[in-house]
Amino acid sequence: MSALTLYRDEVRAEWVDYNGHLRDAFYLLLFSYAVDALIDTIGLDAAERERSRRSVYTLEVHLNYLSELKQGEAVRVDCQLLAHDSKRLHVYFTLHRGDEAEPVAASEQMLLHVDTAQACSAPFDAAVLARVETLAAAHAGLPRPAYAGRVIGLPRRAATEGGQT
Repeated sequence: MSALTLYRDEVRAEWVDYNGHLRDAFYLLLFSYAVDALIDTIGLDAAERERSRRSVYTLEVHLNYLSELKQGEAVRVDCQLLAHDSKRLHVYFTLHRGDEAEPVAASEQMLLHVDTAQACSAPFDAAVLARVETLAAAHAGLPRPAYAGRVIGLPRRAATEGGQT
């Protein structure tokens, strides 16, 4: 059992910052492309989104930058479905340099299935839910990812008035 590889690319020149590294916003772009691939995988490709007037919106994103990437490096994004219900997907993505095992970034996300005609959440259609459940079963035995469930903040004893430590 392994995470699902959803996206491959290489670090493009226009994605690189003044330090010669992948700009922080483009880490999220790569994860966003993986979300697009995920929704295609569960049966919500462009044709189905148009036909059903259903889509997936991102509710929340946590992103951990673990290592730098440089122009021209090959990258891949893997996905692990952590949980789901009738309307939501709790997913964990890892960005990797080429085929390396260690991630260079991790992103935990909550995605919501939406009826775009009504602009409100909606339960997954039966065929889509079946694909989600198949993916959930395939990922059920995977270990809990290292950066899942993290909270951002300073420990109380380290934070002082005015933000100085």
